[in-house]
Amino acid sequence: MKIESQIEKISSFQHLELLANQVVEGFISGMHKSPFHGFSAEFAEHKVYNLGESTKHIDWKLFAKTDRLFTKKYEEETNLRCHIIIDNSSSMHYPKLKEGQNFFENKIGFSVLAAAVLMNLLKKQRDAVGLSVFSNTYEYYAPEKGSDRHHRMILNTLEELLVKTNNQKFTDTITFIHQIAEKIHRRSMIILFTDMFQAEKEEELFNALQHLKHNKHKVVLFHVVDAKTELNFDFDNAPRKFIDLETGEEIAVFADNVKQEYESEVEKYFKKLALTCSQNRIKYVPVSVDESFEKILLTYLVEKQNFG
Repeated sequence: MKIESQIEKISSFQHLELLANQVVEGFISGMHKSPFHGFSAEFAEHKVYNLGESTKHIDWKLFAKTDRLFTKKYEEETNLRCHIIIDNSSSMHYPKLKEGQNFFENKIGFSVLAAAVLMNLLKKQRDAVGLSVFSNTYEYYAPEKGSDRHHRMILNTLEELLVKTNNQKFTDTITFIHQIAEKIHRRSMIILFTDMFQAEKEEELFNALQHLKHNKHKVVLFHVVDAKTELNFDFDNAPRKFIDLETGEEIAVFADNVKQEYESEVEKYFKKLALTCSQNRIKYVPVSVDESFEKILLTYLVEKQNFG
């Protein structure tokens, strides 16, 4: 099951909601031909009528077509509450996009479109969604709701993240994850998009992530990277100046001189992240900006199935 072709097709669109819908429709279409066909029920806007329930909301038109009883689902019948968190620090605006590139080919654009795609699924299910955005400040907060107006408001906020540049905004993940955790009172699925650029405060970072799990929340961490350069350090051996986007600190090196050590340290860091998340029962999913959104969608569906 592949949706890369859908990503290619949507490059001519500009509107975030249209883009998200194209991705989701392509994914749903592919699911009917895949081993994940059983998940297709996740997209129904009706539920099977159970004997003894009120007949008030039975869809009689659907009964006439199928000879089966289904009831319509309404906004107040929220099955899931989902809070999406996006790291909007300067490092998330890497790599700098060149003319002709799609906005979702850097980390913030990828995260924004992924969030819009997940919102599309949540809306189809009449589920409630909230959003937090942070960098060196707590930039935005919206509680979990399911109305069309609320979805529109969040989509507008996501679109604004694509047009605003974040010059030297460092990541204060620890402070704001704790603040966000205090705001989410009702049991929810919490989905975090970040590049995890606070490795030097590892223990404090995981204490903050553990805080997100209070009130029996389910936490999914999407670790967003540009695999080509941030994992594989794929640069030629010309002398290069590397700049820390959050502090402005510069260093000049030949890529080949540090490539092996760099990749080894990154691999160790990723393994430690995965292990620590597993120990804390946090779903850890590394994703690269050059991948399709299939991994994100499947992760969401599997985790929702397990969110009892």
